Amino acid sequence: MDESVRIFLDFMRIERGLSPRTIEAYQNDLKAFHDFLTPEERADLSGIQRRRLVAFLMNGRNEGLQPATLARRLVAIKMFFRFLDQEGILKNDLTDSMDSPALWRHLPEILSPQDVDLLLAAPDKKSDRGRRDRAMLELMYACGLRVTELVTLRMEDLHFDDGYLRVLGKGRKQRLIPVARRSAKWVKDYVDEVRPRLLNTAVTPKEVFLSLNGLPLTRARLWQLIREYATLANLGGRPHPHTLRHSFASHLLSAGAPLRAIQEMLGHADIGTTQIYTHVDQQRLKQVHHAFHPRA
Repeated sequence: MDESVRIFLDFMRIERGLSPRTIEAYQNDLKAFHDFLTPEERADLSGIQRRRLVAFLMNGRNEGLQPATLARRLVAIKMFFRFLDQEGILKNDLTDSMDSPALWRHLPEILSPQDVDLLLAAPDKKSDRGRRDRAMLELMYACGLRVTELVTLRMEDLHFDDGYLRVLGKGRKQRLIPVARRSAKWVKDYVDEVRPRLLNTAVTPKEVFLSLNGLPLTRARLWQLIREYATLANLGGRPHPHTLRHSFASHLLSAGAPLRAIQEMLGHADIGTTQIYTHVDQQRLKQVHHAFHPRA
Protein backbone atom coordinates (compact mmCIF):
# COMPACT_ATOMS: atom_id res chain seq x y z
CA MET A 1 0.00 0.00 0.00
CA ASP A 2 2.89 2.35 0.74
CA GLU A 3 4.10 2.24 -2.87
CA SER A 4 0.56 2.75 -4.18
CA VAL A 5 0.17 5.82 -1.94
CA ARG A 6 3.45 7.26 -3.19
CA ILE A 7 2.44 6.83 -6.84
CA PHE A 8 -1.01 8.30 -6.10
CA LEU A 9 0.44 11.37 -4.37
CA ASP A 10 2.88 11.92 -7.23
CA PHE A 11 -0.02 11.77 -9.66
CA MET A 12 -2.06 14.26 -7.62
CA ARG A 13 0.86 16.65 -7.35
CA ILE A 14 2.04 16.49 -10.98
CA GLU A 15 -1.13 15.76 -12.95
CA ARG A 16 -3.76 17.45 -10.78
CA GLY A 17 -1.59 20.31 -9.53
CA LEU A 18 -2.65 20.04 -5.88
CA SER A 19 -0.84 22.28 -3.41
CA PRO A 20 1.90 20.90 -1.13
CA ARG A 21 -0.35 21.42 1.90
CA THR A 22 -3.16 19.38 0.33
CA ILE A 23 -0.73 16.63 -0.64
CA GLU A 24 0.60 16.56 2.93
CA ALA A 25 -2.95 16.40 4.33
CA TYR A 26 -3.86 13.50 2.00
CA GLN A 27 -0.67 11.70 2.94
CA ASN A 28 -1.51 11.98 6.64
CA ASP A 29 -5.09 10.85 6.01
CA LEU A 30 -3.98 7.78 4.06
CA LYS A 31 -1.35 6.94 6.69
CA ALA A 32 -4.03 7.04 9.37
CA PHE A 33 -6.18 4.74 7.21
CA HIS A 34 -3.20 2.41 6.65
CA ASP A 35 -2.54 2.19 10.41
CA PHE A 36 -6.21 1.41 11.04
CA LEU A 37 -6.29 -1.56 8.66
CA THR A 38 -5.25 -5.08 9.53
CA PRO A 39 -2.18 -6.60 7.79
CA GLU A 40 -4.52 -8.73 5.67
CA GLU A 41 -6.52 -5.68 4.55
CA ARG A 42 -3.36 -3.77 3.67
CA ALA A 43 -2.22 -6.65 1.49
CA ASP A 44 -5.52 -6.82 -0.42
CA LEU A 45 -7.38 -3.51 -0.60
CA SER A 46 -10.01 -5.10 -2.86
CA GLY A 47 -11.13 -7.23 0.06
CA ILE A 48 -11.91 -4.31 2.36
CA GLN A 49 -15.56 -4.12 3.30
CA ARG A 50 -17.51 -0.87 3.18
CA ARG A 51 -18.26 -1.16 6.89
CA ARG A 52 -14.51 -0.96 7.60
CA LEU A 53 -14.28 2.42 5.88
CA VAL A 54 -17.23 3.65 7.89
CA ALA A 55 -15.62 2.27 11.07
CA PHE A 56 -12.40 4.18 10.28
CA LEU A 57 -14.29 7.45 9.86
CA MET A 58 -16.39 6.88 12.98
CA ASN A 59 -13.23 6.09 14.92
CA GLY A 60 -11.88 9.49 13.93
CA ARG A 61 -15.12 11.10 15.00
CA ASN A 62 -14.92 9.40 18.41
CA GLU A 63 -11.39 10.77 18.76
CA GLY A 64 -12.79 14.27 18.44
CA LEU A 65 -11.83 15.08 14.85
CA GLN A 66 -13.72 17.98 13.28
CA PRO A 67 -16.36 17.27 10.60
CA ALA A 68 -14.24 19.02 7.95
CA THR A 69 -11.30 16.71 8.77
CA LEU A 70 -13.48 13.62 8.54
CA ALA A 71 -14.91 14.80 5.23
CA ARG A 72 -11.38 15.38 3.90
CA ARG A 73 -10.34 11.90 5.04
CA LEU A 74 -13.20 10.43 3.06
CA VAL A 75 -12.24 12.51 0.00
CA ALA A 76 -8.62 11.33 0.26
CA ILE A 77 -9.67 7.67 0.47
CA LYS A 78 -12.22 8.02 -2.35
CA MET A 79 -9.66 9.64 -4.66
CA PHE A 80 -7.04 7.03 -3.74
CA PHE A 81 -9.39 4.12 -4.45
CA ARG A 82 -10.62 5.75 -7.67
CA PHE A 83 -7.01 6.11 -8.82
CA LEU A 84 -6.28 2.45 -8.04
CA ASP A 85 -9.44 1.41 -9.88
CA GLN A 86 -8.49 3.44 -12.97
CA GLU A 87 -5.00 1.96 -12.91
CA GLY A 88 -6.43 -1.56 -12.80
CA ILE A 89 -4.97 -2.24 -9.36
CA LEU A 90 -8.37 -2.63 -7.67
CA LYS A 91 -11.08 -5.00 -8.82
CA ASN A 92 -13.80 -2.61 -7.72
CA ASP A 93 -14.07 0.83 -6.12
CA LEU A 94 -16.31 0.36 -3.11
CA THR A 95 -16.12 4.07 -2.19
CA ASP A 96 -17.78 5.17 -5.44
CA SER A 97 -21.22 5.65 -3.90
CA MET A 98 -20.09 6.89 -0.48
CA ASP A 99 -21.01 10.43 0.54
CA SER A 100 -20.22 12.34 3.68
CA PRO A 101 -23.06 11.62 6.12
CA ALA A 102 -25.26 14.63 6.79
CA LEU A 103 -24.35 14.18 10.45
CA TRP A 104 -20.83 15.44 9.69
CA ARG A 105 -21.86 18.49 7.73
CA HIS A 106 -21.81 21.68 9.72
CA LEU A 107 -22.47 25.29 8.97
CA PRO A 108 -19.43 27.55 8.95
CA GLU A 109 -19.07 30.04 11.77
CA ILE A 110 -20.04 33.55 10.68
CA LEU A 111 -19.39 36.89 12.34
CA SER A 112 -22.04 39.60 12.16
CA PRO A 113 -21.03 42.82 10.36
CA GLN A 114 -20.86 44.47 13.78
CA ASP A 115 -18.48 41.81 15.11
CA VAL A 116 -16.34 42.14 11.99
CA ASP A 117 -16.06 45.88 12.66
CA LEU A 118 -14.96 45.17 16.22
CA LEU A 119 -12.34 42.67 15.04
CA LEU A 120 -10.96 45.02 12.38
CA ALA A 121 -10.72 47.87 14.88
CA ALA A 122 -8.82 45.80 17.47
CA PRO A 123 -5.21 46.38 16.21
CA ASP A 124 -3.34 49.41 17.55
CA LYS A 125 -3.34 51.86 14.65
CA LYS A 126 -0.45 53.84 16.17
CA SER A 127 2.09 51.00 15.91
CA ASP A 128 3.67 49.45 12.82
CA ARG A 129 2.45 46.02 13.85
CA GLY A 130 -1.07 47.29 14.37
CA ARG A 131 -1.17 49.04 11.00
CA ARG A 132 0.10 45.89 9.31
CA ASP A 133 -2.45 43.73 11.09
CA ARG A 134 -5.33 46.09 10.30
CA ALA A 135 -4.34 45.92 6.62
CA MET A 136 -4.28 42.11 6.74
CA LEU A 137 -7.66 41.80 8.44
CA GLU A 138 -9.20 44.31 6.05
CA LEU A 139 -7.92 42.39 3.03
CA MET A 140 -9.01 39.00 4.35
CA TYR A 141 -12.56 40.24 4.91
CA ALA A 142 -12.76 42.45 1.81
CA CYS A 143 -11.62 39.69 -0.54
CA GLY A 144 -12.49 36.44 1.27
CA LEU A 145 -8.90 35.24 1.15
CA ARG A 146 -7.67 31.91 2.44
CA VAL A 147 -4.81 32.08 4.95
CA THR A 148 -2.28 30.72 2.46
CA GLU A 149 -3.45 33.17 -0.19
CA LEU A 150 -2.85 36.08 2.17
CA VAL A 151 0.61 35.08 3.40
CA THR A 152 1.80 34.26 -0.13
CA LEU A 153 0.36 37.42 -1.69
CA ARG A 154 3.11 39.32 -3.53
CA MET A 155 3.61 42.98 -4.27
CA GLU A 156 3.06 42.39 -7.99
CA ASP A 157 -0.41 40.98 -7.18
CA LEU A 158 -1.68 44.34 -5.90
CA HIS A 159 -3.54 46.34 -8.56
CA PHE A 160 -5.32 48.95 -6.46
CA ASP A 161 -5.37 51.55 -9.23
CA ASP A 162 -7.63 49.17 -11.13
CA GLY A 163 -9.42 48.02 -7.98
CA TYR A 164 -8.48 44.34 -7.81
CA LEU A 165 -6.09 41.70 -6.45
CA ARG A 166 -4.60 38.80 -8.33
CA VAL A 167 -4.65 35.69 -6.15
CA LEU A 168 -3.04 32.30 -6.62
CA GLY A 169 -5.47 29.81 -5.09
CA LYS A 170 -5.75 26.05 -4.74
CA GLY A 171 -4.34 24.04 -7.61
CA ARG A 172 -2.29 27.14 -8.54
CA LYS A 173 -5.36 28.65 -10.20
CA GLN A 174 -5.32 32.42 -10.54
CA ARG A 175 -8.34 34.61 -9.96
CA LEU A 176 -9.03 38.34 -9.79
CA ILE A 177 -10.92 39.75 -6.81
CA PRO A 178 -12.32 43.30 -6.48
CA VAL A 179 -11.06 45.28 -3.47
CA ALA A 180 -13.15 47.81 -1.58
CA ARG A 181 -11.62 51.29 -1.52
CA ARG A 182 -11.65 51.53 2.27
CA SER A 183 -9.76 48.25 2.61
CA ALA A 184 -7.34 49.20 -0.16
CA LYS A 185 -6.58 52.42 1.72
CA TRP A 186 -5.40 50.48 4.77
CA VAL A 187 -3.21 48.21 2.64
CA LYS A 188 -1.70 51.19 0.81
CA ASP A 189 -0.87 52.81 4.14
CA TYR A 190 0.95 49.65 5.22
CA VAL A 191 2.74 49.16 1.89
CA ASP A 192 3.86 52.79 1.57
CA GLU A 193 4.86 53.54 5.14
CA VAL A 194 5.18 50.41 7.28
CA ARG A 195 6.49 47.69 4.99
CA PRO A 196 9.65 49.63 4.02
CA ARG A 197 10.59 49.79 7.71
CA LEU A 198 10.05 46.03 8.10
CA LEU A 199 12.02 45.01 5.00
CA ASN A 200 15.03 42.81 5.58
CA THR A 201 17.49 44.06 2.97
CA ALA A 202 19.49 40.84 3.19
CA VAL A 203 16.45 38.81 2.08
CA THR A 204 14.24 41.31 0.18
CA PRO A 205 11.08 39.17 0.22
CA LYS A 206 8.41 39.74 -2.42
CA GLU A 207 5.51 38.90 -0.12
CA VAL A 208 3.28 41.79 0.89
CA PHE A 209 2.93 41.01 4.58
CA LEU A 210 6.11 40.69 6.62
CA SER A 211 6.92 39.83 10.20
CA LEU A 212 8.65 42.33 12.46
CA ASN A 213 12.02 40.78 11.54
CA GLY A 214 11.39 41.34 7.84
CA LEU A 215 10.54 37.78 6.81
CA PRO A 216 7.28 36.62 5.21
CA LEU A 217 4.53 36.15 7.76
CA THR A 218 3.62 32.52 8.52
CA ARG A 219 0.22 30.85 8.69
CA ALA A 220 0.76 29.97 12.34
CA ARG A 221 1.54 33.56 13.27
CA LEU A 222 -1.55 34.81 11.43
CA TRP A 223 -3.69 32.35 13.39
CA GLN A 224 -2.20 33.66 16.66
CA LEU A 225 -2.85 37.27 15.70
CA ILE A 226 -6.50 36.69 14.84
CA ARG A 227 -7.08 34.89 18.13
CA GLU A 228 -5.37 37.75 19.94
CA TYR A 229 -7.54 40.41 18.29
CA ALA A 230 -10.69 38.36 18.79
CA THR A 231 -9.95 38.39 22.52
CA LEU A 232 -9.30 42.16 22.48
CA ALA A 233 -12.62 42.66 20.68
CA ASN A 234 -14.42 40.51 23.28
CA LEU A 235 -15.44 37.96 20.68
CA GLY A 236 -14.48 35.10 22.96
CA GLY A 237 -11.43 34.06 20.94
CA ARG A 238 -13.64 31.96 18.66
CA PRO A 239 -12.86 33.46 15.23
CA HIS A 240 -10.10 31.85 13.21
CA PRO A 241 -8.67 32.91 9.83
CA HIS A 242 -11.36 31.13 7.81
CA THR A 243 -14.11 32.86 9.78
CA LEU A 244 -13.47 36.11 7.91
CA ARG A 245 -13.68 34.24 4.60
CA HIS A 246 -16.98 32.66 5.64
CA SER A 247 -18.28 36.05 6.78
CA PHE A 248 -17.26 37.63 3.46
CA ALA A 249 -19.33 35.09 1.52
CA SER A 250 -22.30 35.09 3.86
CA HIS A 251 -22.56 38.89 3.97
CA LEU A 252 -22.40 39.09 0.17
CA LEU A 253 -25.17 36.51 -0.16
CA SER A 254 -27.34 38.27 2.44
CA ALA A 255 -26.98 41.51 0.48
CA GLY A 256 -28.23 39.80 -2.69
CA ALA A 257 -25.00 38.91 -4.52
CA PRO A 258 -25.38 36.08 -7.09
CA LEU A 259 -24.06 32.72 -5.89
CA ARG A 260 -22.00 32.30 -9.08
CA ALA A 261 -20.20 35.58 -8.46
CA ILE A 262 -19.42 34.53 -4.87
CA GLN A 263 -18.14 31.19 -6.16
CA GLU A 264 -15.77 32.95 -8.54
CA MET A 265 -14.45 35.32 -5.89
CA LEU A 266 -13.90 32.49 -3.41
CA GLY A 267 -12.16 30.35 -6.04
CA HIS A 268 -14.43 27.32 -5.53
CA ALA A 269 -14.17 24.79 -8.36
CA ASP A 270 -17.64 23.42 -7.55
CA ILE A 271 -20.62 25.65 -6.82
CA GLY A 272 -21.82 22.95 -4.43
CA THR A 273 -19.09 24.10 -2.05
CA THR A 274 -20.39 27.67 -2.22
CA GLN A 275 -23.98 26.58 -1.61
CA ILE A 276 -23.22 25.97 2.06
CA TYR A 277 -23.68 29.72 2.51
CA THR A 278 -27.28 29.49 1.33
CA HIS A 279 -27.89 27.21 4.33
CA VAL A 280 -26.25 29.80 6.57
CA ASP A 281 -28.54 32.48 5.16
CA GLN A 282 -31.60 30.27 5.64
CA GLN A 283 -30.54 29.72 9.25
CA ARG A 284 -30.31 33.49 9.76
CA LEU A 285 -33.77 34.01 8.26
CA LYS A 286 -35.23 31.36 10.55
CA GLN A 287 -33.73 33.13 13.56
CA VAL A 288 -35.19 36.46 12.41
CA HIS A 289 -38.59 34.86 11.83
CA HIS A 290 -38.53 33.19 15.24
CA ALA A 291 -37.55 36.45 16.97
CA PHE A 292 -40.07 38.77 15.31
CA HIS A 293 -43.03 36.90 13.86
CA PRO A 294 -46.07 36.81 16.18
CA ARG A 295 -46.83 33.20 15.20
CA ALA A 296 -43.26 31.97 15.65
